[in-house]
Amino acid sequence: MTHPAHPGRMLFVNLPVVDLELSKAFFSKLGFGFNPHFTDDSAACMPVGEHAFVMLLTRERFADFAKLPIADPRTHTLGLFCFSVSSRDEVDAVSSAALAAGGTEVDEAEDYGFMYSRSFYDLDGHGWQVMWMDPAAVEQGPEAYAAANQDADTPA
Repeated sequence: MTHPAHPGRMLFVNLPVVDLELSKAFFSKLGFGFNPHFTDDSAACMPVGEHAFVMLLTRERFADFAKLPIADPRTHTLGLFCFSVSSRDEVDAVSSAALAAGGTEVDEAEDYGFMYSRSFYDLDGHGWQVMWMDPAAVEQGPEAYAAANQDADTPA
């Protein structure tokens, strides 16, 4: 897509969790909040962007929506979830907070120069990646950004 398909469209990602209160505490330590209008004892609405939300649902509540058995994210990959932050330092800060709150590191940090990321599993085993991308790379695209920076590094 070269333009937004539907301006103002909202995205809701629903995730089953074993203990809603523990999950809310975990994500709160990463700097997320919850919309009280859509949060109760079986669900928590976690805004992750202007029009993007993660719904943390108890496994029982999730089952109300799912038509198939719920997979265990500790043994099967259900999805991988990535969110951006404003700096490389914030990638490290959020990742450190995730580990301190009981998350598990997935692997080493990935540094591509224009993009830096770290990955962790949350308390339920869902895979998360926190990343920063140079705004110029976002604007130009990674290949054009790399080509422009390669030319700048090449002596005349």
